[in-house]
This record gives sequence, structure tokens and C-alpha cells, in this order.
Amino acid sequence: MGSPDPDRSLADLSFDQVAQPDELARAEALRRHSMLVKPPGSLGRLEELGAWIAACQGRPTPRPFTRARVIVFAGDHGVAARGVSANPPETTGELLGTVLAGGAAINVLASTAGATVRVVDIAVDTDGAESAVSEFKVRRGSGSIDREDALSDAEVHAALLAGRQIADAEVDGGADLLVAADLGVGGSTVASTLVAALTGAEPVAVIGRGSGVDDNGWMRKAAAVRDALRRARAVLSDPVALLRTSGGADVAAMAGFLAQAAVRRTPVLLDGLTVGAAALVAEELAPGARSWWVAAHRSSEPAHAMVLEHLDLEPLLDLDIRLGEGAGAAAALPLLFMSARLLAEVATREQAGVPDPEA
Repeated sequence: MGSPDPDRSLADLSFDQVAQPDELARAEALRRHSMLVKPPGSLGRLEELGAWIAACQGRPTPRPFTRARVIVFAGDHGVAARGVSANPPETTGELLGTVLAGGAAINVLASTAGATVRVVDIAVDTDGAESAVSEFKVRRGSGSIDREDALSDAEVHAALLAGRQIADAEVDGGADLLVAADLGVGGSTVASTLVAALTGAEPVAVIGRGSGVDDNGWMRKAAAVRDALRRARAVLSDPVALLRTSGGADVAAMAGFLAQAAVRRTPVLLDGLTVGAAALVAEELAPGARSWWVAAHRSSEPAHAMVLEHLDLEPLLDLDIRLGEGAGAAAALPLLFMSARLLAEVATREQAGVPDPEA
């Protein structure tokens, strides 16, 4: 599998129609929960989550997950040079090296949760010496969205195709649960712009502290989003043009990945703000894709709450996590594992010889 060809036609960017999860399997899973040795409904959202997994798998008793994969999409953003982050732009490359060395928070969290991590350098501002992770590299950094397009037409096409190919490769390789994660300085500024554009919010309503900016940093970030939003609103009706103008190669690749995972009927656990912004665009690219996603957590970024409301997703956790890297999603992974196994392994009242209380 090689790098995507940026010269492929626009038609190659269309996604197949998204089939919806199996509602009959969901209903049967909920019925099975009512037969287990426990009071009906006593496991709360774990029951709903298990039924969603059953619907995604198309079977009332879901299979336990065996290959959960966290895909970290790494990329730099030109807007980081405006002082919108507490970290300097070169931090992305340093963090990329830490993840590859296994010493980042996502490595620990994913390992603890029983998932493996794959890193993809989509647009880190380095020379791409890490060839094993730079197969799909589109460019070194994306344009500063407050004053120029993030990508060219060819680059946004290449990034979307990369995301689609990565999703296909993971599913074909046996992945049964996927997590999209982001890594890149300035990502929350880009994400906040996309969220504001797609939800109609004003800049001051979407701006949070991101990496921990002070008041001056917050004001610089708000000004960058304000200027970027003016440019974004001109292309709002076209999700590909929106990614080209106001996204970035990593966000475009994530959008393609999330859309294609839904096409391939594979459940995805969404992380925080930047992944959420990509999900908003993915839903535009492949309507109905959100039925294959669960929101892992609610971050402290105000724009993330808007993402969740817009996609009608209720997060599993609320731990004030704002790291990115898939940290919040990895923290929530065990809940999905437990929900699947509860349906598959807890005895029914009939099996345990326990009478039905309503009999």
C-alpha cells in the first residue's frame, strides 16, 4: 500500500453509502440484558453501550473485542506561529518521537486498556526521517488558516485518501474497534474554527485554554479563530473545501478515516476536540457515519461540548481531560470491553436457576 496519489480525481473522494447498525440486534441485546441475573436496567449505560456494540456487529450477543487500535494522526499547523499555544511549534516533532519511543501518556493508557497504538505522520514539520510512520505524509505543516488556505486542492485530496486507506488497512488487518487521535501544536485552534463554522458559533464561544495558554495567548487564539472563521464561512457548503481552507492535513486524514470506518461498519471511539471537529466534517462527507461512533469523554474545551451536541452523542466520561493524543478515548476503552463481555458472559436467570421476579 503506497502513499495516496494527489492527482487522483475528485470522484475518488466520494464515500460509499453508510449502512446503519443492526437495530434488530440492538433490540435483541437489550432483551437479553433483561434476562440476565440482575435487576433490569441496573447496569445503566453499560447496557446501552453493549446493545450498540451488538448493533455494530450485527449479532445480539457481541463478540469480545480482540484488536482495538489507536491511530494517532500527527500534523503541524501554521497558525501555531501566531502564539496560540503554550507550546512552541517544534513541540509536535518532539512529542511524535516520545510516542514512537513508547513514553507518552497515550502509550501507557492504551497499553493498560489492551489496545495498540499506530502513529501516522501526516503533516509534521520535519523531514519525515521516520519513514515507517511517514508513508502518508502530505506536507510539512499546514498553512496558517487565519490568512491562507491550510492545503492545496491536491493536498486535501491526498489527506482524505490517506485517511480512507488507513481505515481500510486497519479493518482488513483485523481491527474490530478503532480510536482516532490527534497530535499537533495549534490543533485546537484549527478545530475550534471548524466547530464554529459548522455550528454557527462565535469565536469567543469556542475558544478554551487548549494547551494551557494564558490570557494573552487566549486573546491571540480568539483573534486567529475570528480571522480564520471569516475565510471558513465562504466555503461552508463544501466539506472538502472547508478542510482545504480551514482544516489541515491531519484533520482531513482523520475525517477520511472516520467516514471510511463507518462505511466499513467498524465502531469508533471518538476522543476530544480535534477528533470531534474531524467527526463533524466526516458526517458531512458520509451522512449517517455518526451512528458508528461513541464519544469517549467530554473535554474541558467549550467547542467540544458543541461537537457532542451537534452529533447528538453523550460522552462516557467527564474527567476534565484536554490532552488529545487519544488519552480520553483510551481511558474509556475498558467500558466498551466490559459492555461487550457482560452480554456474552453473564448468566441468564434460566441458566442460573434464578426465578424471574415478574413471573
